[in-house]
Amino acid sequence: MTQETTEVTHLILKHDDDSSVEVPISDWSSMINEGPGENPKYALYAAGLYRPGSGEICAKHIAMSASSVLIHPYYHYPAIPDPGIKAAILEPEEKVIYTDDGQAKYLAACKDMNQCVVETFYKGLLEEKIDLKYYCVDPYGVKAMAIALQNNRNVTSIDFTDNFLNDDACFHLGEMLVTNVVMRELNLTGCRIGASGVKRLMANLPTNRSLRCLNLSKNKIGDEGAKYILDGFVRGLELPRLILRYNDLTGEGANYLTEALETYDRFTHLDLSWNKLSLIPYGTFHLLLQLSNCENLEDLNLSWNALCGPRIGSGIKAVMSAGKLKKLDISNNRFSDDAIDDIADGMWFAKKMVTLDVSYNPMSVNDALKIIGKMKFGRVKVQNLLMENIIVNSNFLQQLHHIKKIKKKVIITHGDVTESSKPSDPDMREIVLNRADFLTKKQKKVQADIALFAQQLVKEGRTKMNAKAFVEAVEASGLPLNDDLVNEIINAFPGPKSGKGKTIDVNHLVDFAKRKWPDRKLPPTPPPEIVEPVVEPEPEPEPKGKAAKGGKKKK
Repeated sequence: MTQETTEVTHLILKHDDDSSVEVPISDWSSMINEGPGENPKYALYAAGLYRPGSGEICAKHIAMSASSVLIHPYYHYPAIPDPGIKAAILEPEEKVIYTDDGQAKYLAACKDMNQCVVETFYKGLLEEKIDLKYYCVDPYGVKAMAIALQNNRNVTSIDFTDNFLNDDACFHLGEMLVTNVVMRELNLTGCRIGASGVKRLMANLPTNRSLRCLNLSKNKIGDEGAKYILDGFVRGLELPRLILRYNDLTGEGANYLTEALETYDRFTHLDLSWNKLSLIPYGTFHLLLQLSNCENLEDLNLSWNALCGPRIGSGIKAVMSAGKLKKLDISNNRFSDDAIDDIADGMWFAKKMVTLDVSYNPMSVNDALKIIGKMKFGRVKVQNLLMENIIVNSNFLQQLHHIKKIKKKVIITHGDVTESSKPSDPDMREIVLNRADFLTKKQKKVQADIALFAQQLVKEGRTKMNAKAFVEAVEASGLPLNDDLVNEIINAFPGPKSGKGKTIDVNHLVDFAKRKWPDRKLPPTPPPEIVEPVVEPEPEPEPKGKAAKGGKKKK
């Protein structure tokens, strides 16, 4: 029996080292199938007497079927699983879902925009109000804040007072209010946004239905900014409370607000103080006429506008007839004479007005009498009439006294009084001492006196007494004073406060009694008698050199 011999041929690929042509895979040396060679363990494995799983055989001698070779031909081990490269290239990124409070979103936005995190704002996202006044907020960091507030359901008010914001910040605040449905108040006082900032803020603000108060004080928006506010109301903005203090508004800006009122007349609070509405007064007059038709207007502030003249006065009279107007502030203007006549007549038509402030106007004494003269009628509903720095006379004070008797809860303030004959309240000290003196003189058997009694107490060093001790001292003195009168004396001359009850200052009582009855004084106390000590005479000394009587001389 012949055995067939198989020759093993070794192929060696030779190539030039300098060649830049890549060798085909079929010619790689690693693809040459070589046998395991002579190995005793492999022979035992072929005979079924050895298992490679025991760990005693080299891995390069383990056979592998062709169907299981799914690896790179250079290696004999399974391929490394894909770490996510294919998904990163072929599939879109997984969307990150943030919580509604916006804290995580704010941190992520600050990281992406390379902005510092404002800790007060971050913590405030869980509260109802965020206070960032005087915080020097970076205007470019407002974008991250706006992103965090888009879906926030906690914050209802945010205050940016005196943080200088730019147009970009105003734009993003307007974008935030498109999706935010819980924000009620936005305060931008002193942010210097100007007319351009108002334009960007109003770009998307009309779509918001939750905002109720917008404060744009001290922003120098001018009449141009009022025009952009008009555009916002024309496009459907609903804003019951609008504050436009310190914005250089003139009558032209008032005309824009008049047009806005033709579209939206549901203002409840409108603040136009510290502007220049006296310039181009006809525009201000038309604004006042239009405001008189606002059925929901409750608070109107027109102070510090240098308003004057009968034309503006008639406009004030018209606006006072607004159905729900409760407070009207026209202080620090220039109303007088004919304008005051119209304002006083307007008090008849103010159905629900509670406070009327006409302080610091150049009103005469007669002007003050015209206004207070309306207060005595029941038809006038004003309860707080503020007339600070308005000069009045005694006739005004008499009417004031009469009005306070008719209307118990009315509050009326005024300035100086021109006449010296001012009615004064009675002095209780005078009343109680006169009553005590009358009761004392009525009793002929009583020799005591209230003035002398008080002086005696001071003489004894009892200057500060509590009420109980004083009552006992009065009873011991025999004064015919009842308990009510004694209590009134204690109230008229109060002493230092004490936790044990009321006290009386007897020194004050004596001082007032001496001025009232200067002739009533205690009799002088005689000085104590000086008893001179008895001095016994000294014995006379015995004469020297003489012997005692009956004695003998010494030798």
